[in-house]
Amino acid sequence: MRAPPMPELNPAAERSNQRNAVIACFLGWTLDAFDFFILTFLLAPIGKDFHKSIPEIALAITASLATRPIGAFIFGLLADRYGRRLPLMLDVLFYSAVEVASGFAPSYSAFLVLRLLYGIGMGGEWGVGASLAMESVPAKWRGILSGVLQEGYAFGYLLAAVAYWLVFPHFGWRAMFFIGGLPALLTLFIRSKVKESAAWKATSAHMDWSAYLGSILRNWKRFAYLVLLMALMNFISHGTQDFYPTFLQSQRGYSPRTTALITVLSMIGAIAGGMLVGLYSDRRGRRRAMIGAALFAVALIPLWIAAPNFPLILVGAFLMQFMVQGAWGVIPAHINELSPDTLRGFFPGFAYQIGVLFAASSAYLEAIMGKRMSYGHAMGIFAAIVLIGGVVVIALGPEAHGIAFGGTKAEHSPSPSPAPKGFS
Repeated sequence: MRAPPMPELNPAAERSNQRNAVIACFLGWTLDAFDFFILTFLLAPIGKDFHKSIPEIALAITASLATRPIGAFIFGLLADRYGRRLPLMLDVLFYSAVEVASGFAPSYSAFLVLRLLYGIGMGGEWGVGASLAMESVPAKWRGILSGVLQEGYAFGYLLAAVAYWLVFPHFGWRAMFFIGGLPALLTLFIRSKVKESAAWKATSAHMDWSAYLGSILRNWKRFAYLVLLMALMNFISHGTQDFYPTFLQSQRGYSPRTTALITVLSMIGAIAGGMLVGLYSDRRGRRRAMIGAALFAVALIPLWIAAPNFPLILVGAFLMQFMVQGAWGVIPAHINELSPDTLRGFFPGFAYQIGVLFAASSAYLEAIMGKRMSYGHAMGIFAAIVLIGGVVVIALGPEAHGIAFGGTKAEHSPSPSPAPKGFS
């Protein structure tokens, strides 16, 4: 059955909708990341209040990462069935409510349960938001706008550092979670300013749910590859971010304000890297951009963890996150281009979050390694292993740079770049 023609918009209205879709999804991911990274700054004070060790509180980070696939599964299916907008709004409301509730947690057990629930909300946001944004923008700009979207994650980390700097010293750790209720206001913007994805409308008009399940099964090799890719990418990201504030405070002896300053600068590097490497990927391809950034990150490890003075610590933190999040900035475009049209609400987000599940132990593993060696050595060894593994997986994988969205033909069209047979 032929897909109905895409609805025509006048150029000004189309540009406005593209801009609003990117803004909404950027803010959704920013505020989601803000809510998540609040906890990475608060391991010690929360542990003190609940009489738990830092590894035990770090387990709450692992808990949030571990339940993200549940959210990706639920909200991804809803996005393919009901469109991108409504599931995105429901998801934002859900994770905002859980974040506020975390600030009221009366015990460690209650806090851990709330972080498990928060992970469901966090897991649903990325896949739905990324599909809406990537389906709304022109193919030639997907790379740089992918970087803008993904670096909402870094911007959320930056905002969490600022909140830690300004709020925590005066109001304590619970107030940090209360701020996390603000994302609920984003739903008003999505409802009033963002139109439904035209690519989703084109495929949903002839959606057959038995065929939908069949399409998932037919594409299992591609899905397995995306899971492996996202596992490595999440090990890289969480391995270089989640434990870094603890390293700065516990090993380098920096105050909360100095820790926040270093983190803010590193996230400025992340935002710049995401956009510039994303732009490069529009010109030279997704895999080449990601591999180059990851190899530079390997070379930067000694400066990142062993710089002898404060200025060089700043340089190392900035450059490491420039490269790590530069590689990550390509991901929304790359894995949405590798996903079948009819499955784009479900496929990239669920693969991403299954990868997160495999990488959920990053902070906990580094905390355990930090008991047997210095935190710096633990983070450096961990980062080197996962970055090199990431380079290998990216190099062996497929690419569909610039593929068209919205046509039933796209699901079975060959990749523009060479791909291993088993992953196509």
